[in-house]
Amino acid sequence: MTTMTTSTLPIIDLREVETDPLGFQERLSAATRDFGFFYLVGHGIPRDLSDELVTVARRFFALPEEKKLSIEKINSQHFRGYSRVGDELTKGAQDWREQVDVGPETQPRAATAEEPWLVLEGPNLWPAEPADFRGIVEEWTRHNERVARTLLHGWLGALGQPADLLADDFRAPDARLKIVRYPEAPDTDHGQGVGEHKDFGFLTLLFVEPGKGGLQVEKDGAWIEAEPLEDALIVNIGEMLEAATDGYLRATNHRVVSRPGDGDRISVPYFFNPGLGTTFHPWDLPAELAAAAPGVEVQDHNKIYDTYGLNALKMWFRSHPGVTDLHHRALADRLGI
Repeated sequence: MTTMTTSTLPIIDLREVETDPLGFQERLSAATRDFGFFYLVGHGIPRDLSDELVTVARRFFALPEEKKLSIEKINSQHFRGYSRVGDELTKGAQDWREQVDVGPETQPRAATAEEPWLVLEGPNLWPAEPADFRGIVEEWTRHNERVARTLLHGWLGALGQPADLLADDFRAPDARLKIVRYPEAPDTDHGQGVGEHKDFGFLTLLFVEPGKGGLQVEKDGAWIEAEPLEDALIVNIGEMLEAATDGYLRATNHRVVSRPGDGDRISVPYFFNPGLGTTFHPWDLPAELAAAAPGVEVQDHNKIYDTYGLNALKMWFRSHPGVTDLHHRALADRLGI
């Protein structure tokens, strides 16, 4: 599928939660029903902080390789830390990016037969340099959680659900953040910044360095160029929201394309997910919405698990085979994911 479309993603203003709450819910539902993606403005994250985030990310990625490898992900059975260009896979093909993965700071726990996903709990690997890396990333995470919780309540209202439906599930969210650098592609053989995929969690907030592109979103069998919009986040839903709504809202395929001559770029996706043990049975939707819910999409290569922890293991095991083989081969084989 290489056809492009001139369609653009919808724009939603988060300030309308206060000024026009019902209209906000309607626009939120329509955008995610029709596209699965939208631009979010009015989110209240200071521009100074986003500038600091880009600066500290670039300072880290400019370090000598041996310093970056001091927090290499292969040393973390919890899939935290630094990955070199080409270490991560999408559908078995190398992604052309380097990155640092962080998540909730927790004590490590061993997998059990009932809760195999506990292997994902544990501490982060923070770099010694730049000294302000951790502080800026954690402040960025706090702002993103605020925005994500506001959107979560908007979806619950739009879909006729009680406001406290997910209070327990998101009391201690498995929120993940990637600080990513996409190098300029040296040739057309490395055009896969990230291969075509759906996000495995609940919702994603993406910050893209101003003036940089590459994200493409599938719509009706064609690709939309999702160029960054000034002071906007790009929001998309994941497979867990698809499971919860029985496919009324559907996670959307997307990819990142790297082209020679485009230069490198910084991208920071924040994944807002429930606790690892959360299972999503289809919600009791209003009749007209339920009638339009076709069920979760069935794909031979990508089973969607209704328990978030299994869906997360699916992604981590497949995307980082080096970590999986070293730390979790027997568990991955037993689970068949």
